[in-house]
Amino acid sequence: MSNLAVLPIIIPLIAGIVVALFNAKVAISRTLTKILSIISLGVVSYISWIVFTEGSIILETGGWVAPYGIVLVADPLATILVLTTNIVAVACAFYAPHSLTLKQEQHYFYAFYFFLISGVSGAFLTGDLFNLFVFFEVLLMASYALIVLGGDKIQLRESIKYVLINLFSSILFVTAVAFIYGTVGTVNMAQIAERVQEMEQGGILTTIAILLFFVFATKAALFPLYYWMPKSYIVPNAVVSALFAALLTKVGIYSILRVFSLIFVHQIDITHQMFIWIAGLSMLFGVIGALSTNNIKLIIAYNIIPAIGFIIMGIGVFNQDALSGSIYYLIHDMIIKTALFLIVSAIAYVAGTSDLRKMGGLIHYYPGLGWLLFISAIILAGIPPFSGFIGKLLLIKGAVSNDEITIVIITLLTSLLILYSVMKIFIRGFWGEKDESGKYDNKKPINGLIAPIIFLLAFSVLLGVGAELIYPSIDSISAYLLDPQLYIDSVLKE
Repeated sequence: MSNLAVLPIIIPLIAGIVVALFNAKVAISRTLTKILSIISLGVVSYISWIVFTEGSIILETGGWVAPYGIVLVADPLATILVLTTNIVAVACAFYAPHSLTLKQEQHYFYAFYFFLISGVSGAFLTGDLFNLFVFFEVLLMASYALIVLGGDKIQLRESIKYVLINLFSSILFVTAVAFIYGTVGTVNMAQIAERVQEMEQGGILTTIAILLFFVFATKAALFPLYYWMPKSYIVPNAVVSALFAALLTKVGIYSILRVFSLIFVHQIDITHQMFIWIAGLSMLFGVIGALSTNNIKLIIAYNIIPAIGFIIMGIGVFNQDALSGSIYYLIHDMIIKTALFLIVSAIAYVAGTSDLRKMGGLIHYYPGLGWLLFISAIILAGIPPFSGFIGKLLLIKGAVSNDEITIVIITLLTSLLILYSVMKIFIRGFWGEKDESGKYDNKKPINGLIAPIIFLLAFSVLLGVGAELIYPSIDSISAYLLDPQLYIDSVLKE
């Protein structure tokens, strides 16, 4: 049973190798990618069912008992994020053949796609701080290959910025791991948590905590470390942008959630209060960026930043309602951001431009695409009864109970501005008089692009209207996070 924990890492890793062997035969690569993505989703769904009904799955690799060996921990938090990752992956697998050029497919897109999923799953599942660094590097190496796929000049320029900032944060990450090992004598997260508790979190450990936060905040694109992200995420192919938006920043925010709910929980008046202010600034600066541009892809890219702000706000408030809100919003955002990136990429494809000022009247030619954008906008903004509303309601409830009124006001204001920024695309791009210039007379086929978007929106709607079924599981995860001893005991078997 414990070996199940490694399958979400091994399956996409093997799948990547298999599709690489058939790289010259693109039709076979496409088919294999779709089949193997569905198989991976099925396996992860089964693992999730076991974790939520029977408890966490702990794998001590090589038979080495924790903390002496590498440990994989499929607990409820990690499992639900791996499940969401695989939902996103299936949608992107079906969208990719309709988005990529033949040249991009032949340059090992499908292999690097699977390696990215493997790295992300490993980062969620590892119980070892050094191996969190290792899996970060695995997913980053796959992302380096994907961001330059196509070789356009703008891609190369943005990819240099993307690679340099990630290399710098990786150096800081491994330095912080060395510091924490030198201080507590282990890199196993459960044992670090135990020893920090015994030593009491003094100045040196709080300094290490802030250094780790800086590393994860850079990868999560929090204020003021988000400057590298928006343009880097819009220059690759649409399906690559969607994968990056859904997964890469979320691994950073997951790392903050894991480390600052398990290890560094003894000086929350310093660390977690800082999170709340950074969250507020991320919300405001992110949405200002979204409002300042007419590039529809850039609007969605900037909207990643306030979403990360909402999630970090819940970690900063650090009570059960707020953590439930963070987890709910994290799952919601992974799905809806993927859908939105796929939608705006489809809009740019049919309009022949990403510039909103050069569009208009698309509703007369592509009504289905327009209404999918409209539904996505109200889901993202948190209009009831959709999933964005459930997450924000829990976050606000948690913040109010801690008398954090300022961040509540910022959250509500930002939500309205997010709605406006995305609805601007619908109003200017789709609404209005029919374009009689003949620009859209030869309608471009988009049926292959629509189905994966509907697949994602179905899950997003389910998160909202099915909240009564889903919320108890999310609430149990937040209760679990508030008691670090449960994680420590399950891993160290005390």
